[in-house]
Amino acid sequence: MSPAANVQKIASFIWGIADDVLRDLYVRGKYRDVILPFTVLRRLDAVLEPTKQQVLDMKKMLDDAEIIDQDQSLRDAAGQAFWNSSPFTLRELRGRSSQARLQQDFEAYLNGFSPNVQNIIENFEVRQQIPKLARADALGALIEKFLDPAIDLSPEGLDNHAMGTVFEELVRRFNEANNEEAGEHWTPRDAVRLMTRLIFDPVADQLPDGTYTLYDGAMGTGGMLTVAEETLQDLAAKQGKRIVTNLFGQEINAETYAIAVADLLLKGEGANADGLVGGPEYSTLSNDAYQGRTFDFMLSNPPYGKSWATDQQRMGGKKEIIDPRFIVDHGGDAEFSLITRSSDGQMLFLANMVSKMKKNTPLGSRIAEVHNGSSLFTGDAGQGESNIRRYIIENDWLEAIIALPLNMFYNTGIATYIWVLTNRKPEHRKGKVQLIDATDWYTPLRKNLGNKNRELGPADIERIMAAFNDFEKSDVDGDRSKVFVNAEFGYSKVTVERPLRLRGLDPNTIYSASAIKKLLEARIAKPDAGAAPVVTKVHPKGVEADPLLGRYEVTFRGKPAVVSYLPDAALRDTEQIPLLEPAGEWRDGIEAFIRREVLPYAEDAWVDEAKTKIGYEISFTKHFYKPAPLRTLDEIRADILALEAESDTLIAEIAH
Repeated sequence: MSPAANVQKIASFIWGIADDVLRDLYVRGKYRDVILPFTVLRRLDAVLEPTKQQVLDMKKMLDDAEIIDQDQSLRDAAGQAFWNSSPFTLRELRGRSSQARLQQDFEAYLNGFSPNVQNIIENFEVRQQIPKLARADALGALIEKFLDPAIDLSPEGLDNHAMGTVFEELVRRFNEANNEEAGEHWTPRDAVRLMTRLIFDPVADQLPDGTYTLYDGAMGTGGMLTVAEETLQDLAAKQGKRIVTNLFGQEINAETYAIAVADLLLKGEGANADGLVGGPEYSTLSNDAYQGRTFDFMLSNPPYGKSWATDQQRMGGKKEIIDPRFIVDHGGDAEFSLITRSSDGQMLFLANMVSKMKKNTPLGSRIAEVHNGSSLFTGDAGQGESNIRRYIIENDWLEAIIALPLNMFYNTGIATYIWVLTNRKPEHRKGKVQLIDATDWYTPLRKNLGNKNRELGPADIERIMAAFNDFEKSDVDGDRSKVFVNAEFGYSKVTVERPLRLRGLDPNTIYSASAIKKLLEARIAKPDAGAAPVVTKVHPKGVEADPLLGRYEVTFRGKPAVVSYLPDAALRDTEQIPLLEPAGEWRDGIEAFIRREVLPYAEDAWVDEAKTKIGYEISFTKHFYKPAPLRTLDEIRADILALEAESDTLIAEIAH
């Protein structure tokens, strides 16, 4: 039997255990709560069997010597990154005739595992399942099934890679069976394969021998990290390079974190398993487990449209957040805020990644992260979402954004996009951003998996990579890949004011806003479009008049002066002016725009410079929309005549 066929056979056998043992005891959606942890326990048990006695001997020696920190010594005795110091193995437990005795001994067996396996057991909540299984006489049956000679989960029957594949196949099947929640913790492998290609391919021929770190701040079951690791190792092997990969990830969901750790342990990657953190207390936004760390490659699929209000409260409230990941120094502002609205924290995961880019290495860092469409445009100028886009683009870190096909993910059919970032752009990409519309490049699935009814086949991925690599030279897909200078996505949000005009005021008096409020309340002053503007400030000598900025040269108290007027809030307006707006004969694009679009209709308007804010947004629709061609008059006429003929026929039938 081929290795692939053996993997499928074992996965199918284990999949069948659920129906054989757990039916009527658990609802189908809860089978995974038992089957996944028992698969892990059986594999670890089989791996530890040959060195069981050495571990027991070492344990006794360490206890006799009253040594408290025993983990590394017991790992050495086991020859693995984990151990079990209980006197039991699963084979020894299978013969228990008493369910009470079996339950007691099985709990002792669980208690004997090393701390890293205890972490898996606790997050899987295995101990909570034992009483239920024992009462139904299912605990012994489960152990018996996992010891069946038809499946050999020992290293002799399955190497680490094959065992990892079996486990991932089970996770995939359970996720697909529970497709309403699969996308929350499990990104489709086709999307992950594209993401790994986007971060590795551009530097594949530049990788020197050495150690590389991979990070996922919303790792779910760890699939992105493991696929990325395999991809990087394969690329290095093809280049004849010798590399070591260290994995780091953070996940708030306890069960999915346990799956990620278990998967690495089953693959023999104990050191990488130790690099992962997770559980309810480890929310990436409010509890950065890797503060101060930087990574070579980062990829993630953060939650979309999910409130982070709880994290915000833990961090002291929006106005009190001082986390350097989200309060940065940019554009002359030492406290430039990247804090987004509490209703959606997905962009903060990107800001978290950006804060972990390596700055002092030749290759820097590369990032690929999935977002929904709102990350492209939500947030007004000066708000967190826009500021994150501005921070990334003005630092020239955004390399490309790829629009994926709809219905790519299990629990949503919405539009999704892969953002590709690096702080080491090649020369030909500097100052530019590439947008790729890959929405029509997909392969239909034979069977829907939740909302997912299409995938990125190998040919689709190659097509996207060809467009990405060709950059500005793409001939075949030129209408699907476009390159823009960074400033194309920026705009100035300008506040346009008009003077407050009130009847009943002295034109030679300076009025404050509070004084005007009192006069209006007392009805001493009344709005009058024909009245003189209300003076609120007389500038010192030497200040030049500039009507565009609200400084007017007038005669005030019989002398020439430069004054500013109190603005009328009811007439206040804003304009979004592109950063690339041509200046023409004027000082800048803002003045050119105001003189062309505003002053002809409101000659007393001015720009309040203090309120001008810079914003960034990215519109795929603007750049890739293709209107449907209009029908010709002949086609429309033919349709009308056909409808008339049909109506005449119906009327004739009714008449008879």
